[in-house]
Amino acid sequence: MDKEEAKRSELKPSLGLWDATAISVGAIIGAGIFVVTGIVAGLAGPALVISMLVAAIIALFTALSFAELTAWLPKEGSVYEYAHQLISPFSGFLAGWMWMLSNTFTGAAVSLGFAYYLTALVPILPANWIAATACIALTTLNYVGIRQSALLNNVLVTAKLLILAFFVVLGTAYVNTANFVPFAPSEAGVLFGAYYIFFAYAGFARVAVVAEEVKDAKRIVPKAILLSLVISTIFYGIVGTVAVGLVGSTKLSESSSPLAEAISATGSLSAVQVVTAGGLLATASVLLTSILGVSRMAYSMARRNDLPQILRKLHQKYNTPHYSIWIVGLLMTLLVLLVDLTRIVVVSTFASLFYYALANVSALRLKVEKRLYPMFVPVLGVATCTVLLISVFFVSLQALIIGVACLLAGAVYYVAKQKIST
Repeated sequence: MDKEEAKRSELKPSLGLWDATAISVGAIIGAGIFVVTGIVAGLAGPALVISMLVAAIIALFTALSFAELTAWLPKEGSVYEYAHQLISPFSGFLAGWMWMLSNTFTGAAVSLGFAYYLTALVPILPANWIAATACIALTTLNYVGIRQSALLNNVLVTAKLLILAFFVVLGTAYVNTANFVPFAPSEAGVLFGAYYIFFAYAGFARVAVVAEEVKDAKRIVPKAILLSLVISTIFYGIVGTVAVGLVGSTKLSESSSPLAEAISATGSLSAVQVVTAGGLLATASVLLTSILGVSRMAYSMARRNDLPQILRKLHQKYNTPHYSIWIVGLLMTLLVLLVDLTRIVVVSTFASLFYYALANVSALRLKVEKRLYPMFVPVLGVATCTVLLISVFFVSLQALIIGVACLLAGAVYYVAKQKIST
């Protein structure tokens, strides 16, 4: 590749601290709080908020590892690059492969969440086709450029945080403390609930995947990762508590739009409509950042020849990896037409826990002078990710089989490619 072509294949930094933080907040606060809350309520019962806090603590250890790694190497591809350089090329490939799997499934899950909230307003609409349309629309926006995507994401994130604040302020006056009985934080369902809700927190590192498109990335990206996790944890904890207090965990677990169900306890139709609009905005922003993230991971892996070279090509006008974007968007579209939400969430979480475990191992391999935090941080990160990975055996054996099959498929692809290239 000559110098002119190399320059054309480079991404340009254009995002500031708020843009970077909003990308991760946009990836976290979405289907997790607006949709998956119902699934977790069915497992953890009134102790729903404990599942949220357990998942947040597990995410924190890994977030600190990511902050450390990004300060060391703010490069597109994040965990793929870290594992490639600090563990082995094969580990790096598997981390990137599972990252793409996880976030492709995440995009599909949140587009279904978007559809469920829209059909709550207009019941005659077909949910799967609404989800597919949302995938295509936001794929098109990603194709046009990251700056445009970031501006829309900033608007969506601000709006959904305001709507969640409205939910809390209004809902608090109608909380029934009887809905928190029996409060059993030590039950196994709380751990299984944490597994599901980790699906939501997994988005904290989304901004690391687009590090080369952030200004002063060494300083801003680590800050954005930690800020996004803190902001999201506060909202998750308060909103989850109010939701249980409004209608109880049983009613939440029976609804595909649990926050709209919860706020209906106030008797205000307009409040239900506002919260439903929040669900639409929240899931749309996660879908937007999912397509953004997976396309950049594919770009990064293609740059090292781990994926077909066509995936690294940038559009001459928009400077976006357009082939990657459209392939990712179409895969998500097919998933929403073929797979149910619960299965998507479990497979996505399995994949994210796998690559986050590798991120923590990568942080363990950093030289002492490059460390920002004590050694026990990545050790706890590996341990907690492993505990949740083991729990998938009890949560969904089918999802475990699918996740392991996808992992093996990636390994077979890598080995076959290595043999062909030699």
